[in-house]
Amino acid sequence: MYRVLFPEGQLECARYERTDHGVDLYDEDEAVMAFVPYENLHAIIDEAGFDDDETEPSVV
Repeated sequence: MYRVLFPEGQLECARYERTDHGVDLYDEDEAVMAFVPYENLHAIIDEAGFDDDETEPSVV
């Protein structure tokens, strides 16, 4: 799972795809959840990093 941070809040998604103008976010069923333009995208964080206390979360 990924945590996507943007000015209006944050979303969790199963995967994402980079496009020319932003990222498409998908849920576990491969349905499109949202599109976030790069201008509004603060970070995409890999949630796996939060499960391990010894590892810092990675920012994609």
